[in-house]
Amino acid sequence: MELWPCVSAALLLLLLALQLSRAARFYAKLGLYCTLCLSFSAVASGVCALRHGGRTVENMSIIRWFVQTFKYAFGLRFQVKGGQKLEVDGPCVIISNHQSILDMMGLMEILPERCVQVAKRELLFLGPVGLIMYLGGVYFINRQRSSTAVSLMAELGEDMIRENLKVWIYPEGTRNDNRDLLPFKKGAFYLAVQAQVPIIPVVYSSFSAFYDLQTKLFTSGTVQVQVLDAVPTRGLSVADVPKLVDTCHQAMRAAFLQMSTGPQENGPRAQPAQ
Repeated sequence: MELWPCVSAALLLLLLALQLSRAARFYAKLGLYCTLCLSFSAVASGVCALRHGGRTVENMSIIRWFVQTFKYAFGLRFQVKGGQKLEVDGPCVIISNHQSILDMMGLMEILPERCVQVAKRELLFLGPVGLIMYLGGVYFINRQRSSTAVSLMAELGEDMIRENLKVWIYPEGTRNDNRDLLPFKKGAFYLAVQAQVPIIPVVYSSFSAFYDLQTKLFTSGTVQVQVLDAVPTRGLSVADVPKLVDTCHQAMRAAFLQMSTGPQENGPRAQPAQ
């Protein structure tokens, strides 16, 4: 049997499956997203190495440029309110809600200058993705060893002041797609109090209108992004951390629910795919 008829038949079957099955479309788009992440990470790593010679926060501007192109492939739009609040001169801790693997696109859409992220250590071993994160100055935290995590956060607090860094942290600690916010872990708030720098909350509206892992939905859509007012920590101590956590959680949850319960571009939550 000749090769091309087989290839043509396979492509026709694939196109038919994509037309008839939402699950097939979901996994096809998810596969495309993962492919883009891997390929662009490999290319961006080379650009970063040539441009800056190694690990530095300055590489984040290169990474941001690459990732900002992803939204065009998936028909996503980001409407940002209050983005100028991130353009502060000194160091700060930025916190935001964490919903899915698509969060990276939202992050890079508004990432300010000299901003690094804190990520779980496992991501360091994801081939080109781990390499580009390393080159961008990401701090990798071992969540299984609390003593190591505490030591890293102490080191990061010193680096923030010395190198004038902004640090982006997801205080929920894990992805959460249940249309609400999980309780916040305290690491970001201890860091801000230790360094006596403000906390700037960032809230992304629910992705559920266009991306839903359970129902295998992945279409185009619009994400509302709101940067809230900075929360000062100067003069606060460790004893004030629980109240600080509660204040930020309440403000972010109120904004999230307000942005996510209005009319959504792709209509109400779809029923599970058959």
